[in-house]
Amino acid sequence: MLQNIRDNSQGWIAKTIIGVIVALMALTGFDAIFKATTHKNDAAKVNGEEISQNELSQAVDMQRRQLMQQLGKDFDASLLDEKMLRESALKGLIDRKLLLQGAENSKFAFSEAALDQVILQTPEFQVDGKFSPERFDQVIRQLGYSRMQFRQMLAQEMLIGQLRAGLAGSGFVTDAQVLAFARLEKQTRDMATLNVKVDPAAVKLTDDEVKAYYDEHAKEFMTPDQVVIDYLELKKSSFFDQVAVKDEDLQAAYQKEIANLSEQRRAAHILIEVNDKVTEAQAKAKIEEIQARLAKGEKFEALAKEFSQDPGSANNGGDLGYAGPGVYDPAFETALYALSKDQVSGPVRTDFGFHLIKLLGVEAPEVPTLASLKDKLTRELKTQQVEQRFVEATKQLEDSSFESSDLAQPAQDLKLTVHTSKPFGREGGEGVAANRAVVTAAFSPEVLDEGANSTAIELDPETVIVLRAKEHLKPAQLPLEAVNTSIRAQLAKEHASSAAKTKADELIASLRDGKTPLNKAIDGQNWKVTQAVTRAQEGIDPTVLQALFRMPKPAAKDKPTFNSVTLADGNLVIVQLNGVNEAAAPTDEEKAQYRRFLASRIGQQDFAAYRKLLESQAEIKRF
Repeated sequence: MLQNIRDNSQGWIAKTIIGVIVALMALTGFDAIFKATTHKNDAAKVNGEEISQNELSQAVDMQRRQLMQQLGKDFDASLLDEKMLRESALKGLIDRKLLLQGAENSKFAFSEAALDQVILQTPEFQVDGKFSPERFDQVIRQLGYSRMQFRQMLAQEMLIGQLRAGLAGSGFVTDAQVLAFARLEKQTRDMATLNVKVDPAAVKLTDDEVKAYYDEHAKEFMTPDQVVIDYLELKKSSFFDQVAVKDEDLQAAYQKEIANLSEQRRAAHILIEVNDKVTEAQAKAKIEEIQARLAKGEKFEALAKEFSQDPGSANNGGDLGYAGPGVYDPAFETALYALSKDQVSGPVRTDFGFHLIKLLGVEAPEVPTLASLKDKLTRELKTQQVEQRFVEATKQLEDSSFESSDLAQPAQDLKLTVHTSKPFGREGGEGVAANRAVVTAAFSPEVLDEGANSTAIELDPETVIVLRAKEHLKPAQLPLEAVNTSIRAQLAKEHASSAAKTKADELIASLRDGKTPLNKAIDGQNWKVTQAVTRAQEGIDPTVLQALFRMPKPAAKDKPTFNSVTLADGNLVIVQLNGVNEAAAPTDEEKAQYRRFLASRIGQQDFAAYRKLLESQAEIKRF
C-alpha cells in the first residue's frame, strides 16, 4: 500500500502537464481549437463560447484512434458506438472549455519562461538528454502544429494544470486523520480458514421441482427478440476499376507536387521579450542596442548567448535549425525569407517580443522524377475520382432506397446484390450485424414496424449499406426440454450452496458454544492458520480478505469471531478471526506519505466538485 500511495501522490500535477505533450489530448481532441474556421455550424456553446462541429469531428476521430490503439489492430472498429463516442468527445470539449473559463476568471497566469521550461524539460523534445530544436520541430510538425500553435495549446493546458494544482493544494489532513488511517492501514489480523464442501453432483432433483422452477421463471426462458435483414452494400473499392488517369492529369499533378516542395532555411535569432515587466518601448530599445553592437562587428552568436531570452536557442548562439514554411510566426517567417545567407534582419515584432534574425543557410529541395512519383500520383488521382463517385453513388443509393418499397429497385439502379443476414438480436450478431448502427437501424420503429428501408449507414469510411427488415422473430417461450439441463444445473448449485451455508452456520454455532473444539480437523479437513494477514495479502481470495477486515475484534484470545464467505466459484469458506494486531506508530516518512496520499485524494475530490459546480452554473447549449 505504501508503494501505491507513493506512486499516486508524487508529481501527478506535473505528469498532467508534461503528459499532454505526448498524448496531445487524444481522448478529447483539444488540438481542434486551432483548426476550427467557422462559427456557423456549432456543436455546442459554453457561456457563449462556441465549440464547432469541426472540433467535435476531430475529437471523435482522435478518440476512435486512441481506442483502436488500446484495443489492438484486430479489433473491429464497427463495434464502436458512434453516438457514445460523439457524446464522450463533446463532454470532454465542454469540460475543457469550462475549466479554461474557470482558470481565466480566477486570474491564473504564468510566465513565458515557465512555458519555455516545460518544453525544454520534455524528454520527447530532447536528444541525448538535451533540448533539440530540430527534434521539437519534427515532433510538432508530425502532430500538425506550428510552434505558435503548440505553445498556445500548451499554455491552455498549463492554465488548467494551475487550476487543478490550486484546488488540489488546498486539501489538508489533520494529524488525527493521518494516525487513524495509518492504524487501519498497518493493522494485521490472525486468521484460520476451513473449506466447506459444496457438491452439486450430490443433489437429487425431482421433475416436479424442475417444472416448478420453469413455471416460476418463465420470462427468463424466452427466445431473444431477433430480426433478419436484407441489405445492399456499397463499397468504395469497387469503383477503382471503373476510373482511369489521363496523362495530362498525371503531368499536372506532378507539377503541383514539385511546386509544393519548399526550401528549408536555417535561422538564428535574438529575442527580447515584451511581458508584464518589460514594455514594448523598453524591449525595442534593447534590441536596437544589440543591433548597434552587431553593426560594430560583434558576433551574432555571442550576443545571442548573452542577451536572447529564448532558452531553447540562446545557448546555441540563437540557432533554431532548419525549418520550412509554416513553422514560425508569420512576421518572423516573412523577415526570414527576405534575407540572404548570413544577412541579419532589422527588429521584427511578433507576439513574443522583438527579434533580430540571421539566415545561416538554405537547403534546396530535392526534386523527384515523374517516374518515381507515378504510382503514388496515379493512386491519388484515382482516389479523388473514386471518392467523388462514391459520394454520388451513396446519395443515389439513399434517394432510391427512400423512394422504393423494397431493395430490388436500388439494387438494379446501382448493380448491387441483395444480401441476407443471419438472425440477430438487440445485442448484435455476426458480419454487418456486429455494427451498432446497423442493429439500431434494424430495430428502429421505421424499419421494424413500418417496413421502411433504412437511411444509408456508414460501416466504415469505405463502406455504406442500406437495409430493411426481412423477418421479425418475436420472443417465444422455450420448451422445458430445451432448458431442462440448465435449470437442473442452476437448482443443483443453489441447493448445494444452501446446504453448505446451513452446515457452515451450524458449525459456527457449535464452535462459538464450545461444543466443537477450536482448530480441530472437521470431516478430515484441517484449519489453515495464517498469522499477521495484511489488507493486501497475496495468496488469499480478495473476498475472504474483505470479510476478514470487516469482522469485529475477538473479545478474548479464546473467543474468536467467525464468518462464512461464499466465493465466486460457489465454494464456501469459514473464516475464524483469532486476533487483531495493532502496528507500531508510523514513522515520520510514513506519516508524510500517508498525508500526501490523503491530501491528494481530497484535492482530487475537490477538483471534481469544482468541475461539477462550473457545469451547474454554466449556460451550455448542445446542438
